[in-house]
Amino acid sequence: MLLKLDGVSTFYGDMQALYGVSFGVDNGEIVSVIGSNGAGKSTTLNTISGIFKPRCGSIRFKDQEIAGEKSHRIVEMGLIQIPEARRLFPFMSVMENLELGAFSAEGRAKKKKTLKRVFELFPHLEKRKKQHAGTMSGGEQQMLAIGRGIMARPRLLMLDEPSLGLAPLLVKQVFEVVKEIRHEGIAVLLVEQNVYHSLKVADRAYVLENGQVVLSGTAASLMEDSMVKKAYLGL
Repeated sequence: MLLKLDGVSTFYGDMQALYGVSFGVDNGEIVSVIGSNGAGKSTTLNTISGIFKPRCGSIRFKDQEIAGEKSHRIVEMGLIQIPEARRLFPFMSVMENLELGAFSAEGRAKKKKTLKRVFELFPHLEKRKKQHAGTMSGGEQQMLAIGRGIMARPRLLMLDEPSLGLAPLLVKQVFEVVKEIRHEGIAVLLVEQNVYHSLKVADRAYVLENGQVVLSGTAASLMEDSMVKKAYLGL
């Protein structure tokens, strides 16, 4: 298993946000974590990436314990998070934002090769490489955020609400890109409120409610689950 969480509990001060969360992502998989607002999805990603330190439990990446590890060390290991709302540097150019993504030693060593691949995936970015990131549309900014993540040469890419605020056509493009990323040999952990698209693209999925995993299985089986249909698909 590339990434494995076992009994992870995270607190905000005295308030508990995650209750014994356990799940895994294997090499080359797309795994979705679905749930309503406040379910703990972003907290889970932030705990994995070292922004929050779990009170208890284990997080193993490439067979190494990373619970409580510093974020920059986790990035260097090849575990990259693309945060909700993209968090680009708005007054820097597209190219400068991409170059900042090549933070790790491997990212720096293979920067030219990776940049070429990013521009193949997102040809629009190459045309706009001198433009300030903050002047781009929401869809363009999301593509730039994903491109910046790829520049780090990840083994696992964590995406937090990549379709947030995007028009339906752009949402479809984002999920096509997610499938392309998997073809690059990169595993994907996807947190997404658009449950239909999330399950359509994923191999497996976990349902998170009130900081706990309450359901798991193949994405196809969860698509047919009566609780998921009623709670998340409006059926």
